[in-house]
Amino acid sequence: MLDQIREIICEFVDIDPASITPETNIRTDLGLNSLELINLAVEIEETFDVEIPDREAMDLQTVADAMRIIKEYMD
Repeated sequence: MLDQIREIICEFVDIDPASITPETNIRTDLGLNSLELINLAVEIEETFDVEIPDREAMDLQTVADAMRIIKEYMD
C-alpha cells in the first residue's frame, strides 16, 4: 500500500519515492495545497477502489493517515 501511495504522490510532487514514509506530512513536507489534496484523494479512491468523504480527505495530515483511511473504507 505504501508503494502505491508513493507512486500517487509522485504524480503531484517531484520527489524521490523512497523519501516518502508513513510519517511524511502531506501539507508541510510535500507542500500540497487544498486542491492538490483533494486531487490526491481522488487518485487514492480510484487506485484503491474506495470512497473517501471530502471532509476526511481535507483532514489528511500524513501518509499514515491516508493508509488508515484506505484500510477503514476498504472494509
